[in-house]
Amino acid sequence: MRKPLFLSLLFALFAQLLVGQTVQINASAEFKVDNIGRIFIKNNNQIMRLLYVLSVLIVYSKAFAQQPGIIPMPVQFAKGSGYFTLNNHSSIGYHNEQLKTIAYYFQNELLSQKGITVQQKAKSANIVLVLKAGRKHADSCAYQISIKPEKVTVSATHPNGIFYGVVSLLQLALTNKNNQLPAAEISDAPVYAWRGFMLDESRHFFGKQKVKSILNWMAFYKLNTFHWHLTDEPAWRLEIKKYPNLALIEGIGDYLNPNLPAQFYTQADIREIVAYASERYIKVIPEIDMPGHATAANKAYPEYSGGGSIGHPEFTFNPGLEKTYGYLTDILKETNVLFPSGLIHLGGDEVSYGNEKWKSNPDILKLREREKLKDDAAVEHYFMKRMADSLYQLNARAIFWDEMTEADLPKEKTIMLWWRQEKPAQLRTALSKGYQMVLCPRLPLYFDFIQDSTHQYGRKWNKLYSPIEQVYQFDAQSFTENKKEKKLILGIQANLWTDTVDNDSRLDYLLFPRIAALAEAAWTAQNHKDFKTFTNNLTQHLALYSKAGLYYYHPLKPLQNPEIPVKRKKALNYKD
Repeated sequence: MRKPLFLSLLFALFAQLLVGQTVQINASAEFKVDNIGRIFIKNNNQIMRLLYVLSVLIVYSKAFAQQPGIIPMPVQFAKGSGYFTLNNHSSIGYHNEQLKTIAYYFQNELLSQKGITVQQKAKSANIVLVLKAGRKHADSCAYQISIKPEKVTVSATHPNGIFYGVVSLLQLALTNKNNQLPAAEISDAPVYAWRGFMLDESRHFFGKQKVKSILNWMAFYKLNTFHWHLTDEPAWRLEIKKYPNLALIEGIGDYLNPNLPAQFYTQADIREIVAYASERYIKVIPEIDMPGHATAANKAYPEYSGGGSIGHPEFTFNPGLEKTYGYLTDILKETNVLFPSGLIHLGGDEVSYGNEKWKSNPDILKLREREKLKDDAAVEHYFMKRMADSLYQLNARAIFWDEMTEADLPKEKTIMLWWRQEKPAQLRTALSKGYQMVLCPRLPLYFDFIQDSTHQYGRKWNKLYSPIEQVYQFDAQSFTENKKEKKLILGIQANLWTDTVDNDSRLDYLLFPRIAALAEAAWTAQNHKDFKTFTNNLTQHLALYSKAGLYYYHPLKPLQNPEIPVKRKKALNYKD
C-alpha cells in the first residue's frame, strides 16, 4: 500500500498546485495548500513527515515557477489564478494629476513596443494608478501591484513608486505571451537609494539619441542616477555661454581621432535630456573634472593652465592664479542651472599624473608660501576646498573620487565615490570620517573591463575581469562593519570609460546585459538574490535586446554576437 499511496500523493501534489485547493489522498488523509504553498494536514498520521518534505519541495517549485520575468526581482511576488489581458480596449486611469506623465509613459511604451493603444480614462479604467497616504519617511520608490483578471491596481505613497510599479507592469507585458499579465500580488522596494550608471563622453561622443536610449533602459531597470562625464583630456562636451571656446574648440576630436569636427551638447540639448531623464525619475549629475584631467579646457583657455607632463600635457588648472577660481566658478554657475539635481561631480582624481610643473610654477610657489602648504597634495586640497565652497554657495552638494577623502571637506555637503578596489583602506577612512559613499570599484563595476576570458579588447586587472555573475553578486554591505557605516552607503553605480568604445555597437556590447545585473545588485537584498533565477529571467530580456537592435553579449551563447575588434590608441595613455 505504501507505494501506491506515495505515487498518488506525489501526483496529487504536483497536479493540483492551485491556491486554496484541498488534495485528498484517501478517505482518511487530506491536506490543503495555502497561498504560499504551505500544507495543512487534517490528520496526524504516518504520512506527515513525507508531506512535510514534499511541502518544502512545493514551496521551492512554486517559487521558481512564479518568477515573473521582472528585473530586478521584486521583494514579494505571489502568483494568483488567471490573467489580465492587455489589448486595445484596456484603459488607464489615475486620481492625481501628478501621475499623468507616468500614464503617458506606459501608454507610449506599449504603443511603440507592442502596438497596443491603451487610452486614458477618468472613470472605470481597468488599470488604475493610486497615490495613497503613507508614513512620513516612507520609501518613495516602494510600490504595490494587484493584478486580477478584471483589473490592475498600482499603488504607492509617491509618484516615483508608481513609476516603478508601471515599469514592472511593462516588463510583464513584454516578457509574457499574448499580452497576458499573470494574476499576482506584488510588493517591492529597493535596498539602495543610489542606483547609478556613469558614461564617459569626453573620450567618445555618442549624441542625444543614444543618451536617451540609455536613459530609457536605465528606467526600465529602475536605475535612477546618470553620472555624465563630460570633460576630460580628449574633449570638452558641454556648452558654456561665457566661455564658448570650451565646446567650439575643445569639442573637436576624440580619443582616437583628434581631427573630428566639434561634437558637444548645447544648453538646449542638456535641458531636453535632463527633462527626458526627469520624466523617468532619473537625476543627471554632470562631472566637471578638476584640477586634473583639464587638458581640453586648457587648450581652449591656456591662461588658466597649471601645466602637465610628457604623457599628460596641460593636465591641470593653475591653483596659484586667483582668476582660475573665478573662471571655474562661472562654469559651475552655468552648470548648476542646467542640471537641477543639486549635485555636481568635481573629479579630484589622479592629479599627480600631470602636476609636475607645480613644483616650479611661480604662482603656485607663492600660494604655497602664503598659505603654508607643505606639498603638492596640500595645494590640491586647498584648491578643492575653494572650488567645493563655490559649489556649496550655489546650494549644491559636491561629489568627488575617493582621493579627496584626505581633503577634509565638510561631510554633510559631500559625497565620495570609492573606485579603487585595490585601496580598501581609502574606503575605511572615508567611512570613519562619516562621508556618504557610493561604491563603484573597478572590479566588478567598471564596464570597460571585458566580461569574458576570451575577449581581447578592453581592460583587465592582473588578468581579472568583470563577468556578469560578479556584477550580480556585488554586495556593498560586505564592506561595512557596523550599522552606522551601513547607513553611509548610498548605493552603487557602474562606470563605463570609453577608451575602447568608438561606436554604438561596442557601447551596447559592454553595457548589455550587465546593466540588468547591476540593477538587481542595486535593488535587491543580498539574501534575496538567486543567480540561477536571474539568469532564467534574463533569457526573456535578451529577446528584448534583439528586438531593440542592440548588439549585446550573450552570456549563454557567447559566439552569437562575437566581440568586435577595436581600433588601438597610440602610446599616449589617458587616465580614468
